[in-house]
Amino acid sequence: SRYAYVRRFEADEALLPEAFVVVRLDGRAFGRLSETHALRKPVDVRALGAMSAAAAAVLREFADVELAFGHSDEYSFVLRRETRLFNRRRAKILSCVVSLFSAAFVREWQAHFDESQHALSLTPSFDARVIVFPRAKHVRDYLAWRQVDAHINNQYNTAFWALVQQGGLSRTDAQALLRGTLAADKNELLFSRFGINYNDLPQIYRKGTVLCRAASANAEHRSDAIERDRAVAESEHDDAAQHCETCALSCAKVCEKLPSDARLQHVDIIRNNFWEQMPHLLVE
Repeated sequence: SRYAYVRRFEADEALLPEAFVVVRLDGRAFGRLSETHALRKPVDVRALGAMSAAAAAVLREFADVELAFGHSDEYSFVLRRETRLFNRRRAKILSCVVSLFSAAFVREWQAHFDESQHALSLTPSFDARVIVFPRAKHVRDYLAWRQVDAHINNQYNTAFWALVQQGGLSRTDAQALLRGTLAADKNELLFSRFGINYNDLPQIYRKGTVLCRAASANAEHRSDAIERDRAVAESEHDDAAQHCETCALSCAKVCEKLPSDARLQHVDIIRNNFWEQMPHLLVE
């Protein structure tokens, strides 16, 4: 039609070729969402389960997503270096991933929470960005940065809420007490005042959640590895039952949502061990 010329005003940015694409999602105003729905502090594993199950939906929909890492209200998705998803159009990749994740999170909220007590009264939303990395080393450093951030935030929140919930401090006083403290100071505070050994907390809290594709070379080996990872993950959640009785249930729900070639783990992705066991990831 004579009106079709307006399409020339649309920007259609293609991402750099031969580079890794990462999409990171962050919950928007999730502090207000947490307060409004009275989520458990310092960690509500039901919310973590809903996030990871939503991430699993992204892995099911987009086969080129080979790894995802999440903690708190954040998830990062790493696409294969050679992906041709949507012809590498930035806007298309970004909008499809964030819209699918948001819709799946709302659905999974209903599956992980008791709707009679935690029906959604606010609409969750996520901001998102696309980052392009030329080398696998850059992606590894990016993921290490996000896992370090997960540890820092969780350690602070664990100490903060122990001071408030068990120590009787106001939020303002707890913030003042923790201001300027180092990791060792927080560990000492948790152990000396509340008998909490931070290193004994479940790894899902301290290290976040990794969802990744298993190697495709040997189907039987891949299936065995996936089942082993799921058993380990469920065991970790059983060990965490003293912190939250729904840990094992949330983990099982996430495992049910994963595509058949995906694995769920709560592991260190900073050191080399993980990557040595997963040489099929981040292939250049």
